[in-house]
Amino acid sequence: MAKTLKNGGRKTASLHPRNPHQGRYDLDELSRLFPELKGFVSPNGFGDQSIDFHNPDAVKTLNKALLIKHYGINFWDVPPGYLCPPIPGRADYIHHLADQLAADNQGIVPTGRRIRGLDIGVGANCIYPLIGSRSYGWQFVGTDIDPIAVNGANLIAEANPVLKGRIECRLQTEARNLFKGMIDPSEQFDFTMCNPPFHSSAAEAESSARRKLKNLGKDSSDIKLNFGGQKNELWCDGGEHNFIQRMVSQSREFGRNCYLFSCLISKQENIAQVKRMLKSASANDVRIVDMAQGQKVSRFVVWTFLSKEEQAEWREQRWDDK
Repeated sequence: MAKTLKNGGRKTASLHPRNPHQGRYDLDELSRLFPELKGFVSPNGFGDQSIDFHNPDAVKTLNKALLIKHYGINFWDVPPGYLCPPIPGRADYIHHLADQLAADNQGIVPTGRRIRGLDIGVGANCIYPLIGSRSYGWQFVGTDIDPIAVNGANLIAEANPVLKGRIECRLQTEARNLFKGMIDPSEQFDFTMCNPPFHSSAAEAESSARRKLKNLGKDSSDIKLNFGGQKNELWCDGGEHNFIQRMVSQSREFGRNCYLFSCLISKQENIAQVKRMLKSASANDVRIVDMAQGQKVSRFVVWTFLSKEEQAEWREQRWDDK
């Protein structure tokens, strides 16, 4: 019988307590660490120092400063037209996922190189692996169907000494496959993660972005969706629902290779359907984990195919300090 948990019964009202991106950005300190940021800092309508978060160059430069300050990442870039993610929300997924591992480990987050994560759709920004590696010492494999994204992510991993030997990104040549071809039969991963494309078409993605800009009183005539983003980063046939359905179905084949599977769910109306998918797939220990950043609420789903006995054996073999 699958069960549904929400952060151990408590609702999240803000960023995760271990997320270093709490409160307002200290733009003076960030500009000192990365002087290029100064050119994007100016007073906002309230007289406070800020940046234009609708300017992709400003957001990319802020990201570079944040990665230097909090993660010791001195080289980070994304090719023109590729997704430039907001770092605080990406970090929250990592920290809440760490809590899911800790929940099975007497409240202790398993850390170090012995813990391996698989990021499906790593993107050129490589953001989840670098945050996870720098926060908990985990190793990562990132996968993507875009060779430019894979090359960009590998470049970030190789150019930063603090990431040396911790991140490997692989090209998925079969777009319909999420795990097959990426997981060797002998490989084991302690968790998987994914931020799936949630629009069903380019037109839907553009319409959503225009609506958001209009609500903010911004000009949407020269729109740049999510500060860039290739087709596979923003939309797929059938949208988020079909993508997660495919992930659930394909994850069964690798149920003995992975301790926990996880995937973000952006649309609340998809939660009930995802639960039904997982029940049909005979998944165990299904958890819906809520996250929040200000007024924005998001969540991800976690599941496994291992029995309680198999989970205990896995933890003893891989998580216990030797």
